[in-house]
Amino acid sequence: MAVTVGSRIPDVKLVAVENGSTSEVTTGEYLGSGKVVLFGVPGAFTPTCSDYHLPGFVIRSDEIRAKGVDKIACVSVNDAFVMQAWAASQNIQDEVALLADGNGDFAKAVGLELDGSGFGLGLRNKRFAMVIEDGVVSSLAVEPGGGLSVSSADAILASL
Repeated sequence: MAVTVGSRIPDVKLVAVENGSTSEVTTGEYLGSGKVVLFGVPGAFTPTCSDYHLPGFVIRSDEIRAKGVDKIACVSVNDAFVMQAWAASQNIQDEVALLADGNGDFAKAVGLELDGSGFGLGLRNKRFAMVIEDGVVSSLAVEPGGGLSVSSADAILASL
């Protein structure tokens, strides 16, 4: 079942990439306190994700935090090695944490999985952004198609 506004974030094991290091986390703990902006991308190194979605949140991170956000994180169905390489290639320091959902467990748990097998990607996330407050989804924007409008950093900033 897809997560909705008012849903508690499920507790799933992921790997967080922060400041070049990795650590195992559970989403209940990692995303469960304070105000968190979590956005999901179909894949690290894919064009829209690398050229617009992630960089938008990196560039606007100070403005987003100024709206009371404690943490900004990006989740993708990629392994931790890929996410670490993506962070390095994007020169990300502490603006955005990257969460590796290697098996798609989180994508499935929130009901936002995407079958990308038609274009050789296999299981992925739908492109989305959500605001989580103390473990409860308070805002959710899922892209209706292949574009980047409702889940962009600008859209989320406008909604905060």
